[in-house]
Amino acid sequence: MPRPHRCPPDLLAQGLSGKTYVVTGANSGIGLVTVEALAKQGATVVLACRRPAEGERERDRIAAAGAKGKVEVAALDLADLESVRAFAETFLKSRDVLHGLVNNAGVMNTATGKTKDGFEVQLGTNHLGHFLLTELLLGALEKGAPSRVVILSSCYHDVAQGREGHINFDDLQFERRPYDGWAAYAQSKLANLLHAKSLAARVGAKGITAKHRTRGPHRTYAM
Repeated sequence: MPRPHRCPPDLLAQGLSGKTYVVTGANSGIGLVTVEALAKQGATVVLACRRPAEGERERDRIAAAGAKGKVEVAALDLADLESVRAFAETFLKSRDVLHGLVNNAGVMNTATGKTKDGFEVQLGTNHLGHFLLTELLLGALEKGAPSRVVILSSCYHDVAQGREGHINFDDLQFERRPYDGWAAYAQSKLANLLHAKSLAARVGAKGITAKHRTRGPHRTYAM
């Protein structure tokens, strides 16, 4: 069984002044905790989320708690590829260097549905939106090297609650088989893992480290 991945205390004590990070889905959960830690260490963090008003409330709370770094809020809807492009365009207009991208946002076991661009909603949101975002920001990550991309996956990429991670390339959109929310989720999480592995092979020589982190019911571990 994989052992829990725990961040060494001395790493959390390092100063990150002058570093810039983007965290998706950062107005709650793991994404928000990630923003809090980075800002506490002095980094500039872009809190990218679908509901900016909630992000702004969290930004103000983090600032009031005495964070050394700066938190910015930007709208990002991963289920709308035009929103992804608009976010990247706005980000790159204000800066061209990025030191870390945390692809954290996601949906789980949703009802059947499609993204604005017509993709099955979990594959489209969890994988395709993040894939495009990463591609659009690769130039800034290369300029920020050594930099890092972290992609949050799930134990569902493998086996969880009797479900096996499997990508059905003949029916990605559940058009010829009954829709199953957990199967769709598992498919999207396996896509996240494969994205991280292929990205690592493609950009490692450019000084960009790509990793995926797998979340399970009781643990988060590195692969």
